[in-house]
Amino acid sequence: MPLNVAVIGAGISGIGAALLAKSRGHDTWVTDAQEIRAERKDILNQHQIPFEEKGHSLERLLASDLIVKSPGIANTSPLMMQLTEAGKEVIGEIEWAYRNADGRIIGITGSNGKTTVTGLCHHFLASAGIRAAKVGNVGEGFCDYLATGSADWYVCELSSFQLEDVDTFRPNVAILLNITPDHLDRYGYSIDRYAEAKMRITEHMTEEDTLIYNAMDPVTVAKVVSRQTEARLWSIRESDLPDDEKVFVKDDLILDLSKSRLMGRHNQVNVIAAARAALLAGCPPESLQRSLESFVNESHRMEWSGEHKGVRYINDSKATNVDAVYYALGAMKTPVIWIAGGQDKGNDYGPIMDLVQNKVKALICLGIDNAKLYEAFSTKVNYISETTTMHEAVRRAASMASSGDTVLLSPACASFDLFRDYRDRGDQFKHEVKELNHV
Repeated sequence: MPLNVAVIGAGISGIGAALLAKSRGHDTWVTDAQEIRAERKDILNQHQIPFEEKGHSLERLLASDLIVKSPGIANTSPLMMQLTEAGKEVIGEIEWAYRNADGRIIGITGSNGKTTVTGLCHHFLASAGIRAAKVGNVGEGFCDYLATGSADWYVCELSSFQLEDVDTFRPNVAILLNITPDHLDRYGYSIDRYAEAKMRITEHMTEEDTLIYNAMDPVTVAKVVSRQTEARLWSIRESDLPDDEKVFVKDDLILDLSKSRLMGRHNQVNVIAAARAALLAGCPPESLQRSLESFVNESHRMEWSGEHKGVRYINDSKATNVDAVYYALGAMKTPVIWIAGGQDKGNDYGPIMDLVQNKVKALICLGIDNAKLYEAFSTKVNYISETTTMHEAVRRAASMASSGDTVLLSPACASFDLFRDYRDRGDQFKHEVKELNHV
């Protein structure tokens, strides 16, 4: 039976949710508090989906049968509070996709590593000939994909924002990589509230499902124990990492990272998680090593971006929290010129103090307000400077670096003070590195 579906937010996820609703024969409209970008208006017009911008019609929302909201809209916003008080059913894009999906799901969440694990797990499946789609918070939106396609397995990256709004969502395999401080400004600076949002991935799992989790992360372990999920548990432990480059996946199945593009201890955990999920989805064990060696990670995640005068340049722009920087610095085997900064999200730099003191020879702060970085590291790094342009940041880094050093863009902060997003920040870094060869 056709529904009257309202979609709040005309971002990427909102457009996808509207296209999915339209493809299923529902009466659909989109509302956004801001002006909708021209290219998104074109998509809506092309599919004959009506929309409004620069404000919301509350009466029309209240008359809808179902409301799908974009994850960027907090449930504590005045509009959401009004809709909740009126008893309206408001769900998120992931819940809407789940209600319309016909395949099985591998759901992946955690503060860091989600995108790498999602990409690698999908690569494992696709390389083995399994009909799989990479969706969610990376690649194509889940709703957007379902509007025109289908798969046997959906490998879905899930942010805490997306998981806030699930209701019946149930992955067949869930991966919980870690829970470390991130987006705390959204959660009243409470790590517990943030962790609870992440744990919603397990809410409807049954004994037929499997939760793969990182037993080396204390917050994750505490939450898994307290939730008492019905899902089968498959933990990743210290003993699964016999040395710096090999990992135990299952029984006598060992994968060697030395021939892959993935480096660092955190990527050992990522490989185990992705490989175990792939096995559960029917991937042949003998195919995993070959697929691991052919895997190319998404941009902006420990991405080799060039070399100039013997200095390596690494783009880790996706490292928008302290824990991600911890792993990045931990993987460095040479002295580091560290480019960091941006929009702070309630960062506690304590966990990386020793790494910075031991590995970083200079810190370049790239942001509008760098006071917190200066205060944290003024006694740990011999040289600190600041700038508001990527051009200047890369030029300064190049002037400070010696042959054999590494210039690492690993910001620990959001990008919105100076850049459109982390991709824009990373792309500008790569452009400036390339330009060094013309200086």
